[in-house]
Amino acid sequence: MTETALIENVLPRGDVVKCSARIGAEIRNVKLSGDLTDQTFAAIRSAVLTHKVIFFRDQGHLDDAEQERFALRFGKLVPHPTIAPAKGTASILEVDSARPASRNDLWHSDGTFVDAYPKITVLRAVVIPASGGDTIWSNTAAAYLSLPLPLQRLADELWAVHTNNYGVRSASSADKKFYDEVFTRTIFETEHPVVRVHPETGERALVLGHYVQRFVDIPRYDGQKLFDLFQSHITAPENTVRWSWRQGDVAIWDNRATQHYAVNDYGEEHRVVRRATINGDVPVSVDRRRSVARLKANNPGKVT
Repeated sequence: MTETALIENVLPRGDVVKCSARIGAEIRNVKLSGDLTDQTFAAIRSAVLTHKVIFFRDQGHLDDAEQERFALRFGKLVPHPTIAPAKGTASILEVDSARPASRNDLWHSDGTFVDAYPKITVLRAVVIPASGGDTIWSNTAAAYLSLPLPLQRLADELWAVHTNNYGVRSASSADKKFYDEVFTRTIFETEHPVVRVHPETGERALVLGHYVQRFVDIPRYDGQKLFDLFQSHITAPENTVRWSWRQGDVAIWDNRATQHYAVNDYGEEHRVVRRATINGDVPVSVDRRRSVARLKANNPGKVT
């Protein structure tokens, strides 16, 4: 049975509302929990693979424990590599706008500075500003398909180094302190193919975003031009969807085939979201080579 057929056979017609042609769907009349039937969960999983990101309103019954119980249905939970999970949880990362370096207004896929970066992310809205604070997702498989064939062939051959040690510019002292002492307490560098073959759908998806430091064997100037070219296809409006959060919303996305961007347009208002991530697989390139972790080292500049 195809993913689309599974969704249609389980979720009633009208309960899956597409947000755009290429990415995103809202799933209605489903109460998320760790106790969902296998059939309902399979339909949700298929919706994630098909639409890349799916949204649920009115999930205010979830707390951290139940969010983790539900997320476990996708696989093993994995905490952030350097930031401690929220108190009392195994994996949940709290993103609180009142804390340093919490406004993730950068296009990225979660954790690509490690080799087996998360495959699925489950994000729950806890505190939402009265205006602003949306998140935008892009479909990196659709972005690959939008490339002219010669550029697809070029992308197929390229590799890039991803790292969490990207430097902080024009940041507050608190942000710099968090970056130096927490986010980069361990420095990671990993070589990923610019195009990975999705292990479940077989699609080819671009692997880029903010954590890219450089392209392998490409001079930095040329590499920046290539990055800008390919990244511009990822962020093209027709490959994106924008979600306006309400308290209690949940978004689930395929981190292997998307990037996302948290819009920093809510001023001093408060915004809190909590994230659970599911352990991923090491990307495989078009020619079947696997990503390689090149560095995992303590930050020599970290204050102890």
